[in-house]
Amino acid sequence: MKKPFQKKSNENEIESKKTDPVEETSLVDPDYNRKKLFKKGVNLMADEKLEEAALIFEQALRIDPNSIETLMKLGYARFHLEDYNDALKIYDKILDIDVTNPEAWNLKALVHYEQKNYSKALDAVEKAVESDPTYGMAWYNKACFLSLVNQVPESLEALKRSIEIDVKNARKSIRDKDFANVRIEEGFKRIVEVVVLESIRQGYHTLGAIVWTTFLDKADADDALRKLLEKGLIVQNEKRDGLSKIPIYDLTADVAERMGKERKGLFGITKKQLPKPVKNLKELSQAIQSVRESIEEEDVEKTMEIFEEFIDPTKSGEQMIEQFFEEHREIRLWKIRLKDRGVDYLIENKGRMLNLFDNIEVTITKKLRNEIS
Repeated sequence: MKKPFQKKSNENEIESKKTDPVEETSLVDPDYNRKKLFKKGVNLMADEKLEEAALIFEQALRIDPNSIETLMKLGYARFHLEDYNDALKIYDKILDIDVTNPEAWNLKALVHYEQKNYSKALDAVEKAVESDPTYGMAWYNKACFLSLVNQVPESLEALKRSIEIDVKNARKSIRDKDFANVRIEEGFKRIVEVVVLESIRQGYHTLGAIVWTTFLDKADADDALRKLLEKGLIVQNEKRDGLSKIPIYDLTADVAERMGKERKGLFGITKKQLPKPVKNLKELSQAIQSVRESIEEEDVEKTMEIFEEFIDPTKSGEQMIEQFFEEHREIRLWKIRLKDRGVDYLIENKGRMLNLFDNIEVTITKKLRNEIS
């Protein structure tokens, strides 16, 4: 089961303990005291002081009982403390305020899952994907719940949908015990093929390396390699290992060009090997400047329009896929969610968006310097 948080805090689920260099004061922000308590609660969660964090979030709710972000964190804390009844009440309160909140529906589903009430978990996660059809985590959880109630074809369809949104879900599913009911299905075996293909793309070319990186059983990995060879997606060669030879696998030329390739460099770190020459970097850099401005201005229409520059293959989309595959997928999802949820989504995710484009620009700047030199 893919959960949005673990029993121990991690940097992706719990907000950074760092605060902005310039803090607002109560003179200019009437919500100052609640925000101050909220930050304190987040810090306590990061230190795994969940009981103390819950008390602080409850104090913050006395100031604003309908603060969804505070309620959400209180729900996290109660869930971690295995106080499932209180967690459910908190998520129900969020849904009273916003019945289309996909995260609240998904978290409510996870509480029911922990209570082994899979039918209720399924009902709740259905509401999550109805509220946000691009919510990959909710689709993955839906696949788990469907497997647990032995609805095998429906489970596979939901899992495929989650993988279309985020290919990393393919690898997660391999060792997820919730999929015990669907592992023998041909559809699940095709998902195994996706995992093996991605491992080869990342530079792992032997059966042993593929097993090590994917956590697949050797027999399953070997079977997937055979099917990929039959489909013409990979090629097999040999390399000498002492007195013997071992098979090595690589993407076929056309698949490599579509997906891009990575190869292991010094110390095993993967290096991107671009399938086509670097081109139009200045135009891409200019688009980044434009999208930064539109995000800062919280202009949804303009941001969506500029996002198309990074998505459309007739513009910079092809270059993005070749050089920034993960970022391209993220931008595509952002555009869908902006269309559905508007300025609120832009405000909530402004920092993430700006950070992503900053990272792309750093890479582009380095490439431009190399081209000039």
